[in-house]
Amino acid sequence: MKVLVAEPLAQGAIDLLRKAPGCDVVVSNPKDYQQHLADCEALVVRSAVKVNKEVLAMAPKLRVIGRAGVGVDNVDMDAATAAGVLVMNTPGGNAVSVAEHTMAFMLSLARAVPQASASTKSGKWEKKRFLGNELRGKTLGVVGLGAIGRELVQRARAFEMRIVGRDPYVSPRVAADLGVELVDLPTLYAGSDYISLHVGVTPETRGMLNAAAFEAMKTGVRIVNCARGELIDQAALLAALESGKVAGAALDVFEKEPPAEGDPLLSSANLLATPHIGGSTEEAQEIVGVRIAEQMIEYLTAGVAINAVNMPAVSPEQYKLIGPWLDVAERLGTFGSYVAEGNPFRLAISYLGRVAEMNTQLIRNAAIAGVLNRSLQQRANVVNSWSIAKERGLGVGEAHERSGSSAVRVELETANGLTAVEGSMVLGKPRLMLVDGIPLEAALGGHLTVMKNADVPGVIGHVGTVFGKHSLNIANFSLGRNDPAPGSAVVAISVVETDDPVPAAVLAELLAHQAILSARTVELPA
Repeated sequence: MKVLVAEPLAQGAIDLLRKAPGCDVVVSNPKDYQQHLADCEALVVRSAVKVNKEVLAMAPKLRVIGRAGVGVDNVDMDAATAAGVLVMNTPGGNAVSVAEHTMAFMLSLARAVPQASASTKSGKWEKKRFLGNELRGKTLGVVGLGAIGRELVQRARAFEMRIVGRDPYVSPRVAADLGVELVDLPTLYAGSDYISLHVGVTPETRGMLNAAAFEAMKTGVRIVNCARGELIDQAALLAALESGKVAGAALDVFEKEPPAEGDPLLSSANLLATPHIGGSTEEAQEIVGVRIAEQMIEYLTAGVAINAVNMPAVSPEQYKLIGPWLDVAERLGTFGSYVAEGNPFRLAISYLGRVAEMNTQLIRNAAIAGVLNRSLQQRANVVNSWSIAKERGLGVGEAHERSGSSAVRVELETANGLTAVEGSMVLGKPRLMLVDGIPLEAALGGHLTVMKNADVPGVIGHVGTVFGKHSLNIANFSLGRNDPAPGSAVVAISVVETDDPVPAAVLAELLAHQAILSARTVELPA
């Protein structure tokens, strides 16, 4: 499999990829990488390469995009999901580096280090001009208590700062353990001497520091942003700096990067600016590079999705449990789509026994993919099947039944009725256990012929004769029948596995027997 490294990556990460079994690694750069997209299955990027619809269209074999870093703003997530491409990142890999950069900014704002350095190097000696402030005793407001926010808290506590925080996804108990007082944003704005942002860009956070927010802050507040430039209304920040409402600001990120030449914000004497280097340390680049390499190898070789952004992520331990059931569910979905009459408009998936206790989101997605791939030109997989189902109006229901043996049941509802199939793992292999309420056991793989017939003498002999006439060797023959109410007809279902595909002409001959009600072929991976 071809792995394309489109941006500079730590040598240790490249060496790791090259040692992975079956990996053909191509190291390129943001200018030339597109010429290698046609046959690549994995793409490694940082922040310079923009993976949009056009790029994805050039990579029809692409399975996974690895972002060596946290933010995935440079990846069109909707387009990647629609293409069935997994996107993963490395959260926390550069957390210490960004937290330290934030501390460097705070100390520089408190002691005017850049200005004092420039003054001294110009031949001046302005001791009185650069009277500073201690961080000790000041209140730091941290917006976002993820990996970076927590690292910052740990370092700020060493400076004896009081810390308040805002994060709706952190419990009071966790915050208390961190030494952070959880407050709402108005309280954080009003009481903080320093405010540091550590959240992603969402509709709620975009432009969160605007004119109204600055007005709510105490006079003399200092602002630090090492997260995303879009979090701050830069015109409002400039006005707040000029008015003195904000005593100083330090930005590592901007709305547009690099900022336009002549941007008035950059001319502010109270602004410190760096070129998005918060995570750019030797240690961080080594960590995120090696981590993304490890994650991609794990996904390409074992199917384990760690730090996935556009699908439920699982640990290697979780995948070991659910991996076989993904296979069962997808095969059941495909099997059901072959034997159902008409186009399904509703899909119901039931998880039985121990399967019901697992993370079933991926199992659900696998079953949907199995159904969709029967008639879809666009490839469906566990990444995009859920969104495709919603787009196409396929209703999906789920049920968890914790009693009984471990199994997955897939029911497809069409205009012609309901088709139900159930499968399990037997001796480490996916097996079909139930079709339309009739128990049987058959392989969920290979060339299968599924027949429904009235349970009368001569049917099996007819089947054997037809297959023999056409030199089709029967590998396995599984048969089950219903247990009808008194006076009702007995119906049997048989699943015949052959060494070769069964042509349509053979199905026609099978259906010539008046007792055979339906006969369909099913093609599954062996």
